[in-house]
Amino acid sequence: MGMTMSQKILAHHAGLEQVSAGDLVLVSVDRVLGNDITSPVAIREYEKIGQAGVFDKDKVTMVMDHFAPNKDIKAAVQCKMCRDFCGKEEITHFYDVGRMGIEHALLPEKGLVIAGDVVIGADSHTCTYGALGAFSTGVGSTDMACGMATGKTWFKVPSAIKFVLRGKLNRYVSGKDVILHIIGKIGVDGALYKSMEFVGEGVSSLTVYDRLTIANMAIEAGAKNGIFEVDERTLEYIRERSDREPLIFTADEDAEYDEVIEIDLDEITPTVAFPHLPENTRTIDNVGEVMIDQVVIGSCTNGHYKDLAEAAEILRGRKIASWVRAIVIPATQDIYLRAMEDGLLKIFIEAGCVVSTPTCGPCLGGYMGILAAGERAVATTNRNFVGRMGDVKSEVYLASPAVAAASAIAGKIADPREIMKG
Repeated sequence: MGMTMSQKILAHHAGLEQVSAGDLVLVSVDRVLGNDITSPVAIREYEKIGQAGVFDKDKVTMVMDHFAPNKDIKAAVQCKMCRDFCGKEEITHFYDVGRMGIEHALLPEKGLVIAGDVVIGADSHTCTYGALGAFSTGVGSTDMACGMATGKTWFKVPSAIKFVLRGKLNRYVSGKDVILHIIGKIGVDGALYKSMEFVGEGVSSLTVYDRLTIANMAIEAGAKNGIFEVDERTLEYIRERSDREPLIFTADEDAEYDEVIEIDLDEITPTVAFPHLPENTRTIDNVGEVMIDQVVIGSCTNGHYKDLAEAAEILRGRKIASWVRAIVIPATQDIYLRAMEDGLLKIFIEAGCVVSTPTCGPCLGGYMGILAAGERAVATTNRNFVGRMGDVKSEVYLASPAVAAASAIAGKIADPREIMKG
């Protein structure tokens, strides 16, 4: 029986010729990732093991991004623990304030993940790196600790759903709309512990950043991972950032899938996920009159330069509504610098937005944009659960950067196409 892309990567890293869905395999990992929230737990568990040192100081990465720059004393203690550990263990890839970015944007940017890698991270959105043809998934802090010590982890091999992409996206429609469309179609448990594998001629029309966004939110469909076929766009992105040779795995023709779903990119329109689940989606022409108080443009899902540029195009020469707070968060220092050099920050500030240093901040209700009871936010983040961005009586509406920018101007959820007409 043939294997899927994910199954081939796991077989290779387990030293096996064949794996099947449901098999338990011990896999060598290429990178172990943690952040300022999850790493301290992993460090404490790692110290219980009594290991003399991490398995490879070049393959362990810690990024201070969730509550950094430190929002309070507890956050400072968390970061100091990570800082001290990485100093002691001589961790090569430790990213602190001034060097850090939001982890799932930073690792691809730094060339730390390439096609064919197996990556585990103590953060659920580690599935992002499937955009580059890697098998990447979130794990618990205890698994992170064992990964740091041994360079190995156990997996139950996932079955898969094949998504065949056709056509290409229309103007003001992006990868965020695609993944919201898919989650709205299959539900938040529609791919539970499965691999979401994206293939078809439509893949070539998607930028790497669209793919990063789509893979990032595979977990919002319950998936173990999301993964894209590697093409020339992928390889070009990798070559610009890494000297390592990528391993390209393609699914066998007789690979077994639980389901095959065809997606026509031409038919997707701007899409919004209403509270309180990412599956609660509506197309932009069906949202009705939803007044808002805040807009957040950023996060590991949509804080790339492409996302900021799309928002800036709509905000250029316009003002946000007087009652709206608009927060723009570039995902990394390099993105922040480029946006400054290209004049995007000037556009945001003149429109009435505030621009933050890279941080996860408001996405998880940490800081830099907490909602009070009764307030509503349009956010380019990935989750809109009850209380996700603040009070349990607040509401988060998930959308693309284009929809978020249009909504900031209108003071309500708005169609970017209509704003641009005006």
